Amino acid sequence: MVNTGDTAWILVSAALVLLMTPGLALFYGGMVRAKSVLNMMMMSFGALALISVLWVLYGYSVAFGNDVGLGLLGNPGEFFGLAGLMEDTTSADGGLPAMAFVGFQAVFAIITVALISGAIADRAKFGAWMVFAGIWATIVYFPVAHWVFDFSLEDHVGGWIANDLAAIDFAGGTAVHINAGAAGLALALVLGKRRGFGREAMRPHNLPLVMIGAGLLWFGWFGFNAGSALAANNTAAVAWVNTLAATAAATLGWLLVEKLRDGHSTSLGAASGVVAGLVAITPACSAVSPVGAVILGVIAGALCALAVGLKYRFGFDDSLDVVGVHLVGGLWGTIAVGFLADPDAPAGVESLLFGGSVDQLWRQVVGALAVLVFSFVLTLVIGFVIQKTMGFRISEEDEITGIDTVVHAESGYDFASLGSSGSTAPLAGQARAEARNTERTLA
Repeated sequence: MVNTGDTAWILVSAALVLLMTPGLALFYGGMVRAKSVLNMMMMSFGALALISVLWVLYGYSVAFGNDVGLGLLGNPGEFFGLAGLMEDTTSADGGLPAMAFVGFQAVFAIITVALISGAIADRAKFGAWMVFAGIWATIVYFPVAHWVFDFSLEDHVGGWIANDLAAIDFAGGTAVHINAGAAGLALALVLGKRRGFGREAMRPHNLPLVMIGAGLLWFGWFGFNAGSALAANNTAAVAWVNTLAATAAATLGWLLVEKLRDGHSTSLGAASGVVAGLVAITPACSAVSPVGAVILGVIAGALCALAVGLKYRFGFDDSLDVVGVHLVGGLWGTIAVGFLADPDAPAGVESLLFGGSVDQLWRQVVGALAVLVFSFVLTLVIGFVIQKTMGFRISEEDEITGIDTVVHAESGYDFASLGSSGSTAPLAGQARAEARNTERTLA
């Protein structure tokens, strides 16, 4: 029998998580230069459109179909096109219509792909990005979601991390954040550095957009984490409070590092600290106490604030710090379960600092590293093949002109129209030619 209260909560949670992708578009869009804002936002909206379709066709079946061997892959044909699920009264978890679970997991797939785009801002062809997004979701995200989120039941065999390894990942520290962060690093290496990286200032062009985006992400993340309880119950309530506490603590941790290191705390730091805390608490929100969440969060904020500088030390251009925030934050949050999990929390896991041993810690480390290596290696291969065939990166000339004008024939800000009562927006070809002529004159 359908539990209407739980179903209502999951549908609302799914809508909250869906809002996170437009929130991410604002967050990323404000962080890039003005000539790239539309392309940056389009990569998020493109992922939303494409992954939604693929999830319906076969993505859900690959992620949550009955395992076809070794806990690595669900049966792609079992629920192809979501066949048979409209007739199912409740999901395998009981109480939820199957389609409610399908919708909830769909939005996780969407935002995971969208997160990767921040690593290659300013320089990726939109068409190549869309091809990459479809391939990556198919051979990386859908299988990893099976590993992490598909639990075995009496008549169903799920993934190896959830069942055989028994690592704790409540809402996606491995499947979402480590997965996306490792992929972002690989793509940043494939595409190379932006023109002027390390020599020119590449400041965010609109910090209010960044903060609005961060606020929407924080709002939507309560659906992300508390919704992963798949019921309106105590586990959801604990996850909700832990998400609030860890995120607030991470924001303070990031701002403190900025103040001590640079002499001032910034709005960009506050927004980034919010995301760092959200990322870190995601795998652990059902396993730690509220005090543990504060400890986890403040360390995450400080750690990620320091980690965003790694790209300059090691020479890779992770444009919007996907590696520093999502990979590092995801690793810390996942591994921290082995140190900070409280047996009184809903997950009921004993950690090293709460009466346990290293048993849960090694499981967390193995799960995190397995996803990291799998995602990084396959993303390198996918990115390299696309770069060598259709080309992944725009030309240097087009990068100078601006990817919005060249790729989308649009501009985020039409300042010319401010001086005229009529439309003065030039044709895309004219705008491109004028920009190139200006560049040549300056050169």
